[in-house]
Amino acid sequence: MHRSAPRLSRVLACAAVPVMLVAAGCSSDSDGKKDASPSASASASASPTVKPAAFSKLPQPCKSIKKKTVDSLVPEAKDKSGTADKSNDISTRGGCSWNGLDNKGVKGSQYRWLSVSFMRYDSDQARGSGDKLAGEYYARQVEATTGTDGAKKVKNAPAAGIGDEATAVTYDLRKTDADFKYATIVTRTENVVATLVYNGAGYQSAKSPDAADLLKDAQKAAKEVVASVAAANK
Repeated sequence: MHRSAPRLSRVLACAAVPVMLVAAGCSSDSDGKKDASPSASASASASPTVKPAAFSKLPQPCKSIKKKTVDSLVPEAKDKSGTADKSNDISTRGGCSWNGLDNKGVKGSQYRWLSVSFMRYDSDQARGSGDKLAGEYYARQVEATTGTDGAKKVKNAPAAGIGDEATAVTYDLRKTDADFKYATIVTRTENVVATLVYNGAGYQSAKSPDAADLLKDAQKAAKEVVASVAAANK
């Protein structure tokens, strides 16, 4: 009886402790080993990674449209080689433009403007894949173009066969005392978004350019722009 007293005291002590503590401090497991924590197993699993961006560079903007196409769309371009946009990171963004006035004397003059701009996105573990980020920018570009201040007869439609997705936005705009016709193609190819703008107007009693012809020419140039992105990354 004398020897059993200490043992009885320990049993009573453990009985007085909450169940959770009994499991931890009063276990009969004599070797002191503990089961692995479920939270430790969960943290050991690898975090999902985003898909790497398909394109790591951009083409030279002023060479993204073929010279013969520029000559056709802007017959009397001031600078046939184009005027490059300023950019502090040419691997991420860039652009180029051409403009000119084709003077036909008593028949009036035809003005044309052509421009292309690029935006490239890298994949980011926190923000998502380059494709996803480019898709979001693409949607914003379409919305901004469709909402151009002063634009009339605005039309917005998918443009098939240009990149992974493309939208053609056409509208009329009055400026510099002339009625301009606009055709803008916003397109996404993988993680790159390209926006091509082609517009024109007739001066000195010359007629405005045909909207359908303007759009057709813009789509042709946009296809060349998309091809130039792939070519730059070969």
